[in-house]
Amino acid sequence: MIVLSMTTRGQVTFRKDVLHHLGIKPGDKIALDKLPDGRVSLRAVKPAGTIDGFLGVLAGKTQKIATLEEIADAAAAGWAGRE
Repeated sequence: MIVLSMTTRGQVTFRKDVLHHLGIKPGDKIALDKLPDGRVSLRAVKPAGTIDGFLGVLAGKTQKIATLEEIADAAAAGWAGRE
């Protein structure tokens, strides 16, 4: 069991091994759910992807430019479980 101390300002500091276990890095967020029996549930908040984050993700990775038909065929093959 890990015991944390609270400061006079109501803050606690988590040890690195706890943050590593949760997969939390600097700048990440933590969600805390209050449970009815006085306990809490703690988990890392995983950011949802945005279209802005997706656009350009493959830029510069290849010289080939796919046609819309090739893109549609690749998507259909992926949905069908083929690669």
